[in-house]
Amino acid sequence: MVTANQLSECHARIKPYIHNTPVFTSRLVNKELGANLFFKCENFQRAGAYKMRGATNAILQISKDQKKNGVVTHSSGNFAQALSLAAQSIGVVAHIVMPSTAPEVKKIGVREYGGIIHECTPTVEARQAMANNIANETGATFIHPSNDEHVIIGQGTAAMELLGEQPHLEYLFCPVGGGGLIAGSSLAVKYFGSKCRVLGGEPFEADDAYRSLISGKIEGNTSVNTIADGLKTTLGNINFPIIQNNVEGIIRVDEEEIVRAMQMIWERMKLIIEPSSAVAVAAAINYSKNNYKVFKNKKVGIIISGGNVDLQKLPF
Repeated sequence: MVTANQLSECHARIKPYIHNTPVFTSRLVNKELGANLFFKCENFQRAGAYKMRGATNAILQISKDQKKNGVVTHSSGNFAQALSLAAQSIGVVAHIVMPSTAPEVKKIGVREYGGIIHECTPTVEARQAMANNIANETGATFIHPSNDEHVIIGQGTAAMELLGEQPHLEYLFCPVGGGGLIAGSSLAVKYFGSKCRVLGGEPFEADDAYRSLISGKIEGNTSVNTIADGLKTTLGNINFPIIQNNVEGIIRVDEEEIVRAMQMIWERMKLIIEPSSAVAVAAAINYSKNNYKVFKNKKVGIIISGGNVDLQKLPF
């Protein structure tokens, strides 16, 4: 079981390598949702997303001998960039398995941060198989993007910082992909929050977490036809029990709602957020519409998970 001390020690450990990102508010967005929203802007994090936190913690936790052989992961984008930059900052080689369909802007980021890209066909099986081969050939330590305790604890530090500024949050919304962010955030709320409810946002087109909480077992996706490219992965056996115990529920949103939420934040808050981040915003909008009397005037946190957008492919 992850403890409060582990979260605090992690935050102290990674602090020299990450940004304590700002918390923004918007009078116009508050008026539209009828609540007081506090956006934890991880789009201003190093590598452009919260995943720098977990990647850094995971690398710092491996042994000196393991560091000599480097690390390897598979990722469609944000964790790929985060592990590359974290490894570069610590002085470790990073091998990154990326599907051939990954956004070019994220491949460019990986290369700029010194990561060595190994492209594979866009299936979970192909990604894992290639990562395993690289680990066997090079001795690199495999670090999973979301189903790794050190990664989960690291991701939880964003919510820790938010709660440090706003200790009386009543709701916290996170996007849900592989489950690392919402699992870590829910642990932060458990230990450092006060009567705060954790809710996830997920696309209808990749709603495995929603179905997993209902069935009580990890479900897969038959298709992942969503603009939220960072949320196409599924939960893991390490983060799923944490989510089951600490997350109240998952709110599903459609593709139009994701685009509208993304555009609203760009226009009204002048913040560049990626579609995966907009999923959490869209979930909060949905919750507000369906539970307005309960939601009204509440203090609500939203984790803006990242801002890595291909500007040549904006949906609006």
